[in-house]
Amino acid sequence: MSWQTILAIGSGGFIGAILRSYINGLISHRVPHELPFGTLGVNLIGSFIMGCLVAYFMYSTLLTPHMKSFLSTGILGALTTYSTFAIESFLLLEGGSIALGLMNMALNVFGTVFMAGSGYYLINHFFKS
Repeated sequence: MSWQTILAIGSGGFIGAILRSYINGLISHRVPHELPFGTLGVNLIGSFIMGCLVAYFMYSTLLTPHMKSFLSTGILGALTTYSTFAIESFLLLEGGSIALGLMNMALNVFGTVFMAGSGYYLINHFFKS
């Protein structure tokens, strides 16, 4: 891996981590609940954007490989929060909130796949029409 790619991913990761903290806090403040909606929100948003980017990359040659790495692996890799989702789900289950833990897992897993597909099909449709 080149130093340019490493720099692109690292720079994107810096931005994505800040965005994750900001968006997570914003959602958690506005939707206080035992279910971690902030983490769900960043996972859904990030998955939708990833779907959009992957479809866009198929049609456009405007972005360099470094810019693609900056956006996907860097920003979105740091924005989405699988490890946070995993520990929050575990803690809900361990704390006896079985229904909330299972709901959190289902919403994150199925919701993010749905949002990634939605973004992908939206951009795919845009370029085909």
